[in-house]
Amino acid sequence: MSNVNVTLKRSKFGRKPGHRECVEGLGLRKIGDTVTVSSANPCIMGMVNKVNYLLAVNPAESE
Repeated sequence: MSNVNVTLKRSKFGRKPGHRECVEGLGLRKIGDTVTVSSANPCIMGMVNKVNYLLAVNPAESE
């Protein structure tokens, strides 16, 4: 699997409860937070796809 950087671009407040839980499950707390997801498996990518209107997703740079 590949690594991806996920950045929260829009607020999670005022969203559906399931969408807020997905954002929190990805480890994002406030606008501008970036998390590198090391195992981009189908479960994680499903969470990203569910709240894609709140996020910016970029491939992580390999070391």
